Amino acid sequence: MSKLAIVTGATAGIGESTARKLAGIGFDLVLTGRRQERLERLKQQIENDYNIKVQLLCFDIRDKKEVETAIEKIEKIEELEILINNAGLASGLSPIHEGDNDDWEKMIDTNIKGLLYISRKIMPYMVKNKKGHIVNIGSVAGREVYPNGNVYCATKHAVDALSKAMRIDLLPHGIRVTQIAPGAVETEFSIVRFHGDEGKAKAVYNGFDPLLAEDIADAVIYAVTRPAHVNINDMLIMPTAQATATNIDRK
Repeated sequence: MSKLAIVTGATAGIGESTARKLAGIGFDLVLTGRRQERLERLKQQIENDYNIKVQLLCFDIRDKKEVETAIEKIEKIEELEILINNAGLASGLSPIHEGDNDDWEKMIDTNIKGLLYISRKIMPYMVKNKKGHIVNIGSVAGREVYPNGNVYCATKHAVDALSKAMRIDLLPHGIRVTQIAPGAVETEFSIVRFHGDEGKAKAVYNGFDPLLAEDIADAVIYAVTRPAHVNINDMLIMPTAQATATNIDRK
């Protein structure tokens, strides 16, 4: 029987890298995202490189009905072993009294509600099978609050709490839950946060070597390949040059 994993937010960054590495260890994949062309390109590349099958689901994780409709299309969903809750974003970087409501709603709807919507549809299959592994991509922002991070930090604190809640509630069903919390990773994250301003995004990583998407994908693979009796509850991963969310040694 083939192994099956679903990766949300697979069109770039950590999600894309994780998809490639899961394919490399023999998982058939369900990849989700909002950009159909990128999904199609990734599917072609992965299927050309690995002897696995890729299913694509193009939808907005913030839309509960779209999530429900998409999940119902997954072939052999009863074989699904791994859920990688990677889809997430930061939008804006302002003092809370100057925050933009649209930015707030985008982060809350994606980082919290989207994670819940897709998890709620997948978890019952894992409960029925008495096995499975959920990996939630959190952030150092879920451990500490930094200036102007307010609502983004709140959403990642929620991911931390939900990871703990899943681990407790799913314990009797043999389901493992891991949270991986990165520090500074150079992906599209900052471009999205600064609404497409590439200059501001690039400046975030000036003067030090940030993490790469592959570094976090490696951690995901480590977690999901542990023996069945081992669960990696939590991983906080930082660049060597970063001590806290705001303490970075820039040369």
